[in-house]
Amino acid sequence: MSVAAGVSSVTKRSRVGRQRGFSPVLVISAAVIVAAALVATAGPLLAPYDPNLPQLSQYFVGPSPEHLLGFDASGRDVLSRLLYGARTSMIGPLAVTLICMTLGSLLAVTAAWRGGTYDAVISSGLDIVFAFPGILLAVLAAAVFGGGLVAPVLALSVAYTPYVARVLRGAALRERAQQYIAALEVQGASSIAICLRHLIPNMLHLIVAQATTLFGYAMVDLAAISFLGLGVQPPAADWGVMVSENQQGIIQGYSIPALAAGLCIVVVVVAFNILGERLYERGEARR
Repeated sequence: MSVAAGVSSVTKRSRVGRQRGFSPVLVISAAVIVAAALVATAGPLLAPYDPNLPQLSQYFVGPSPEHLLGFDASGRDVLSRLLYGARTSMIGPLAVTLICMTLGSLLAVTAAWRGGTYDAVISSGLDIVFAFPGILLAVLAAAVFGGGLVAPVLALSVAYTPYVARVLRGAALRERAQQYIAALEVQGASSIAICLRHLIPNMLHLIVAQATTLFGYAMVDLAAISFLGLGVQPPAADWGVMVSENQQGIIQGYSIPALAAGLCIVVVVVAFNILGERLYERGEARR
């Protein structure tokens, strides 16, 4: 009995700790995201050198006290390019997340609220878009409209919207069936007021969790598009571009430029995925 009681006590304390947000993993993930956001904002101010200034004599020269990460394939300071590249590497996924979360939430809530034919039409249209992989649409858009961030961002936003709408539609249907919604309708509250003041706020934990997870997916896809030469164009600093430009250095035994950029992508993506998962768990625990 004492062992069982001890295990039960530890389990309760663990649950309380997770609900209060004391999870070390959650704190570390949040710290990584905050640091990445600060670097994306102030990267040009923090960079010690011009990220686009080539010094061919410094081709793949290793780290030194003045250049902590050395030089890349064009003799440019790797640390400066990482700091500058954080901005484009973060702005693209942020734009994708904002667009697809707005469209997906709007479609999910309206479909769940109105139901019937409207819901069936929206669901069928989302199923059609759902059949196309996001990165394929982004590559096609970049190939047609030219390289840069705009075309891939819009294409990924369209491709991710069905994922958001599917998840949020189920949550919206559950909220739509709650008794407090019926009570508000009886009292004469408008549909827009009910959705904005009650239904959407009660889904907010799921919306935030979806947004953080999709941010990681968008960062990986946009980095892959830049790696293929269809996204951010060289010599602009971008983490995906840095991996592409310095991939030959891995074969030549100097992998720091490519691996440093790749590691930045991995760390930020993992942090966003962990944060999204934990936020969803905490939101569900409070319901």
